[in-house]
Amino acid sequence: MKVLTKSRFKLGLECPNKLYYTRKTEYANIKLEDPFLQALAQGGFQVEELARLHYPEGILIEGNDWDYELLWQQTQDLLKQENVTIFEAAFLIEGLFIRVDVLVKTGNKIELIEVKSKSFDPGNEYLLVGKKGAMRPSWKPYLFDVAFQKYVIQSCFPEWKINAYLMMADKTKKASIDGLNQLFRISKKEGNRTGVTKKVSTLEGTGSPILGRKKISGIIKDIESDKHKYHTNLNFLESIDFLKDTYLKDAYANWPTSYKACKSCEFKCNESDKQQGLKSGFEECFTKQHQWTAPDFNTPNIFDIYNFRKGSKLFDEGLFFKNQLTEDSIGLMGDPEKLTTSHRQWLQIEKAVNKDKTIYVDDDGLKAEMETWVFPLHFIDFETSTVALPFNKGIRPYEQIAFQFSHHIYHEDGRIEHANEYINNTAGVFPNFEFVRALKSALENDKGSIFRYSHHENTILNAIYFQLLESNEKDKELLMSFIQQISHSKNDSAMTWKGDRDMIDLWQVEKSFYYNPLTKGSNSIKAVLPASLASSSFLKAKYAKPLNEINVTSKNFKANHTWLTLENGIVKSPYKMLPALFENWSEEQIENTLSEIEDIDNGGAALTAYGKLQYTDMTKKEVDEITSALLKYCELDTLAMIMIYEHFRELVE
Repeated sequence: MKVLTKSRFKLGLECPNKLYYTRKTEYANIKLEDPFLQALAQGGFQVEELARLHYPEGILIEGNDWDYELLWQQTQDLLKQENVTIFEAAFLIEGLFIRVDVLVKTGNKIELIEVKSKSFDPGNEYLLVGKKGAMRPSWKPYLFDVAFQKYVIQSCFPEWKINAYLMMADKTKKASIDGLNQLFRISKKEGNRTGVTKKVSTLEGTGSPILGRKKISGIIKDIESDKHKYHTNLNFLESIDFLKDTYLKDAYANWPTSYKACKSCEFKCNESDKQQGLKSGFEECFTKQHQWTAPDFNTPNIFDIYNFRKGSKLFDEGLFFKNQLTEDSIGLMGDPEKLTTSHRQWLQIEKAVNKDKTIYVDDDGLKAEMETWVFPLHFIDFETSTVALPFNKGIRPYEQIAFQFSHHIYHEDGRIEHANEYINNTAGVFPNFEFVRALKSALENDKGSIFRYSHHENTILNAIYFQLLESNEKDKELLMSFIQQISHSKNDSAMTWKGDRDMIDLWQVEKSFYYNPLTKGSNSIKAVLPASLASSSFLKAKYAKPLNEINVTSKNFKANHTWLTLENGIVKSPYKMLPALFENWSEEQIENTLSEIEDIDNGGAALTAYGKLQYTDMTKKEVDEITSALLKYCELDTLAMIMIYEHFRELVE
């Protein structure tokens, strides 16, 4: 039986064309392998299981997930009771099917409760709808989801009086016990839908409640009356009928393409997908709607232009390719001698159109910037975690946890020293204050310049500053003073400061003075590093040699390790060369692991790994294996910054 579920309804609202491609294995889908999305989903399942403990009388309908009629019959049987609470209540009518996280029935009065892993401040009256009355875009998918659920339920039971609620993490509340997160253990081996094993049977076992409810009945009525629309050309009821008809017929919706939706489309093929014979939904859309042919897909288009806010306007005018654009069409402005946003965009466009793969560098600007830097140069990178259910007592939902850093030093004589690293791999220990103590010890011995890549490290130090402010740590004044020295306050901070050793953002330096066409407009270190290696004769010559021959020390890699590898004549990203977890373990040993992690080569995998390290029953051998992989990954992040610095130095010299 084919039905329009709430997840497919939400997907269809994003773009009705996606309904044709979803769940078809012949089409590539980049979201299926996104580690950050997987971590978010796991956090959502944990919150859902905690929410159920708020309703001890609740009855769970589980199993038979694809037998929609059976689930609907089981729900109807339970609803014969005057008063009942059901988890995963199912409703089926005329090709529409939904399951409700928590449904509370008291006579004909119904509470429809949607559980989300997002956080909220109960005192924020403009959380969902802004001061001017417009629904906040980040909440729109969730609110329309609930409206769809209410529509299906009301269609089944017109006489019911339904009130809708969101149940979420209340960020004004603190966990009153250690290990709250690990009372809800995620496992691929678990047989239930959420994949969560509860280590607690009552709400009292979780300490003080950290979840809260927000009534949204009024907003749902506004959606039903079309005060808020998802698409300007479809009202709420029309969207349900259109998406249902499209999906049940397995029809291609032929919904107009758009810059925003198509830019973020998940149904795109990378080179690996193409080698596996997967098809691209994105390419099919443009073939059908714009008659693109193979040469068009190989012609540089506007989707990857850096920070391109004019993209929607130009796309609507039929300007899809970089060779159609002019300086006027992108609004080129500012000092032509500086790499402003619009000049960076135009540079990217020109080089793509002319097939020019040479690097652009503002020699004078970059050299002047680098001459202000003080040796020895310090490069740092943090690994952090933020979860809905806190690991530690006294921590709020989604409060920042800094569990690891790496620190490289570039000396004036060219020596590169992996000087310090810190990691907390002990379950139940709040690491932030010890983290800052270790960072202070690493950086306080000289006045050398300190580098980060992007704003993350500054954000984390700001968060720890205010955690210290509320703490009873004996050395908190000393630690807060150190944070102020090496960072600056955020724009919305209650306190303001800018340190005399405020970290230099190498990401901002790269954006301001350098452009490499091989990055395709991306400023991510994962793109800039391999592009730098591929473009730099200095880096190629140096890092093709083992570490012990190039004056580079390492705390985690052997002296004969090399970082430069060519694959079919192309530089392989060092991040793809990180060793796999459990590389030398037997299949039986791997089967008995608790973490179920395969690789740690990105931030999403790192924060997932930290969560798994909170398992108190994990063997020391597995803890050591995960710890080793985390240390290698973080070390590469700071060495990558060194390599980019060396590339810049090569260019200006």
